[in-house]
Amino acid sequence: MSNTYPVHGAGLGLRRALLGPLSSLTGADMDFMEVAPENWIRVGGRFGRQLREYSERFPLLCHGLSLSIGSPAPLDWELLKDIKVFLKTHNVRCYSEHLSYCSDDGHLYDLMPIPFTEESARYVAERIRQVQDFLEQKIAIEHVSYYAAPQQELSEIEFLNAVLEEADTNLLLDVNNIYVNSVNHGYDAEAFLAQIPAHRVAYGHIAGHFVEAEDLLVDTHGADIIDPVWDLLAKAYKHVGNFPTLLERDFNFPPVPQLLEEVQAIKTLQAQAEQARIADRAGLELV
Repeated sequence: MSNTYPVHGAGLGLRRALLGPLSSLTGADMDFMEVAPENWIRVGGRFGRQLREYSERFPLLCHGLSLSIGSPAPLDWELLKDIKVFLKTHNVRCYSEHLSYCSDDGHLYDLMPIPFTEESARYVAERIRQVQDFLEQKIAIEHVSYYAAPQQELSEIEFLNAVLEEADTNLLLDVNNIYVNSVNHGYDAEAFLAQIPAHRVAYGHIAGHFVEAEDLLVDTHGADIIDPVWDLLAKAYKHVGNFPTLLERDFNFPPVPQLLEEVQAIKTLQAQAEQARIADRAGLELV
């Protein structure tokens, strides 16, 4: 509950399609933004100027797409050099990546599941430590949605916690991914959440998904957030504390006022969680 977070409140992912529509927003509308550095590194001209305008108005986080932390291939040090410069240039508050891989000899353009084994956990943790040493800061690792679990020896939460502990790294807590995986793999989402080490959480994501079948959800970031995911976010605030939370929307963008309604819904849940904590503390003091 005493985490020192890189930002606070509720934020929104900045996509190029939103550069124009979001241009009039201020800190009264949201507290921070997040970008994928690979989409912006060495981008100049009009897009580069627009990004600079946003990074001067809002605290910025970076969520990487292609570091491929679980790949058998060597780490991409040229990419990491570019990321390190980008983080400094835009005063980025936190850099995060996916607990997955997306490359070997070439890029797969998808997030592939790392086998949930003790050997894999040690391997990935060592690579995370190397990245952190190079960037001279802790990063945050996001547990991903996955649709197969090859060579599984550990549960998802056992694997995640082993990586976090071995690497001494932070967590990007994605509430929608917990919900999607719980449906697809038949586990209890709240039980998974209860085993998250609260002190590791740097910030969070929430998003919408696509219902392919009753037992198959696809993590698309292209739909409105559904009530069970909102409910799980409220439970996450109760377990972890009011960690900063970002709304992810990658396509099917609704009008800006509708996007801001979901950002405001995050703030409302955070305020309710804080009120509940204050009430709990007051009750303890009266006893």
